[in-house]
Amino acid sequence: MIQQGSRVAIIGCSDPRAESKREEIRALTDILQELGLRPVLSQSLFAGEGDAPDARAKALMHCYLDPSIQAIFDVSGGDLANEILPFLDYDGIRANPKPFFGYSDLTTVLNAVLHKSSSPVHLYQVLNLVWDKSGMQIKRFRRSILEGAADLYTFDYEFAQGNQMSGAVIGGNLRCLLKLAGTPFLPAFEGKILFLESYGVTQNQVRSHLHQLRQMGVFRLISGLLLGTFTKLQQANPECSVAELALSCIANGALPVAVTQQIGHSEAAKCLELGRVYTFST
Repeated sequence: MIQQGSRVAIIGCSDPRAESKREEIRALTDILQELGLRPVLSQSLFAGEGDAPDARAKALMHCYLDPSIQAIFDVSGGDLANEILPFLDYDGIRANPKPFFGYSDLTTVLNAVLHKSSSPVHLYQVLNLVWDKSGMQIKRFRRSILEGAADLYTFDYEFAQGNQMSGAVIGGNLRCLLKLAGTPFLPAFEGKILFLESYGVTQNQVRSHLHQLRQMGVFRLISGLLLGTFTKLQQANPECSVAELALSCIANGALPVAVTQQIGHSEAAKCLELGRVYTFST
């Protein structure tokens, strides 16, 4: 929970924001101010503003080391977030833990920070407050982030295989998580619930990525698999069952698999706290 009046950072660890996105960021800061927060823009947010990998890492570290900043919200996405990982001071993050929110390509940073420092990370895009025109995201954000209710963190799910699973959740975007394979930033899978979602991949790409995880031995180690939205795939082929596709790839009839349509690339998406122990059951 973040106290009203707190300073919160708006940062971009992945692809620098284009100049055309400046109005969108302004709209976000207006909403956060109306909620009683004090947003502070990162020095490495827009293209041309110190957007080299080490500069973006330095900007993130500044947010962690500044005691006046109570939470960090990343508004970027794309491809470049993993560039900053070698430049982060994980001991410094561990000594100054604070909530860090991001999604999509930020999967690399969230899981690395969780693995190397245990500082709290949340799979959520704060720009949903701007994109969702119904006002529901603002209401959920206020109740959960500012008042401590569970609205933003409670989501519906159903089991495609098995009926119960429990464990700390890791993961995020499928394509981006695999950027961590073979690096010291990949979290341990043993006993974890692995969450996976995606935005722009094809069915063949999903199959390829899942088989890579299978070949890494992941599906023999985790306690369960939670699938979110696979946006473009589901839009292009509404008849495609992501759960059935996943089950055909993981080839483990004993692994519990659940599905939610409420976490992923959507302006109505809920928030998943990585590292938190969840229990799902029918």
